[in-house]
Amino acid sequence: MVTFALTLSRKFRLCSKPVFTPYIMNRQILNITLPSIVSNITVPLLALVDTTIVGHLGAASYLGGIAVGGMLFNMAYWLFGFLRMGTGGMTAQAYGAGRTAETLAILFRSLLVALTLGLSLILLQHVLVNVAFQWINATPEVENHARTYFACLIWGAPAVLAQYSLLGWFLGMQNARFPMYVAIVQNVVNIATSLLFVMGFGWKIEGVAIGTLIAQYAGMGLSVLLWFKRYYQPQACHTASRLVMNAMAFRRFFSVNRDIFLRTLCLIAVSTYFTSAGAARGDLALAANTLLMQFFILFSYVMDGFAYAGEALGGRYYGARSRTRFSLLTRRLFQWGLVLAGLFTAAYALGGELLVALLTNDAAVRTTAADYLPYAVAIPLISFPAFLFDGLFIGTTSTRQMLLSMAFAAGAYFAILAMFPASNPVLWTAFLVYLGSRGAVQGLLYPRIFK
Repeated sequence: MVTFALTLSRKFRLCSKPVFTPYIMNRQILNITLPSIVSNITVPLLALVDTTIVGHLGAASYLGGIAVGGMLFNMAYWLFGFLRMGTGGMTAQAYGAGRTAETLAILFRSLLVALTLGLSLILLQHVLVNVAFQWINATPEVENHARTYFACLIWGAPAVLAQYSLLGWFLGMQNARFPMYVAIVQNVVNIATSLLFVMGFGWKIEGVAIGTLIAQYAGMGLSVLLWFKRYYQPQACHTASRLVMNAMAFRRFFSVNRDIFLRTLCLIAVSTYFTSAGAARGDLALAANTLLMQFFILFSYVMDGFAYAGEALGGRYYGARSRTRFSLLTRRLFQWGLVLAGLFTAAYALGGELLVALLTNDAAVRTTAADYLPYAVAIPLISFPAFLFDGLFIGTTSTRQMLLSMAFAAGAYFAILAMFPASNPVLWTAFLVYLGSRGAVQGLLYPRIFK
């Protein structure tokens, strides 16, 4: 009897599935969030390294050239961010549904689009840079350096856009460590090569650009190598190759990414106008706004990590049609978001003036920034729902809802600016309304995800 009971107990344990607890969900969230935060923090280092090296070349025009050239690439690549987001969401869904061949087909499809766009940017480089400088007022020296920087770095467009596809795909496959490894290696290569070319060979701004170019291709090469090491399956790849040109799949790919592209245009419009409107208020207001916007950027590095977790895990559970786990994921993400937003708010309220003092020693700028500090203090609690909903909506490819919420928020932003007299407090109020309304509208649309 005892033997029978032990045998029955053993069989029961083998057949029963482990209980999916909130602890397991938290662990899954952090497994994606923490490497993603590290990756996010390393992103600005590429620009920081270039700026630091150029800052020692002895002429302000070099800094101006790299600032303008970098802005051109930031704007262009920002628009193509849909390659990462769309690929990540669709891959996560296919992964959750257990469709291995389809996950590979999504990657191949995305890479095909990325490389086509990258080569198109190279072919159109002269047109693009000439059009850009019709809108940019720069001195002849700055324009000359910016054109040199652009002419060198534009050859990295295929690598950068392919990276978007690969990093989005890794995330969709629940792997945030590979993007972290790539980001670290890319920064190390960038530092080493830029220093060698500028300090060793005396190539000045060309050396900085070529160093960054090499780093971009090194990042892409490492991504491909890691993919082959972990995910290459000859039979699955053969099956996927026959699915790549599926017309219906391509229509869905472009439909999803069209919405993300239009959403990004709205985002760029808001951020660009915020900067230009601040500049219209005078140098002090512009400097103070720029410093205080760092509070938002710092918070975004952390919250984007949790958004990536929502993207990867949300897509996975949506693809598996597991409403229960998706709901648990949402609750846990918002618990994390509320705690972190509270901590950032407290830190900014208590140490905001100290942080401003670390960023500048200009007394007038520090005084002006202190006047508008309460707006920056409010950012974490107001904005965190939008970050988390973005991740969940990307993961479930609910991109039309993302576009609607962004369009509404941008409309509210510009409506406030049109209704009230132009001033810096009104500008900041409109920005907070924009951040809050995004999350509010997404919250209203959230129940439709599983319908």
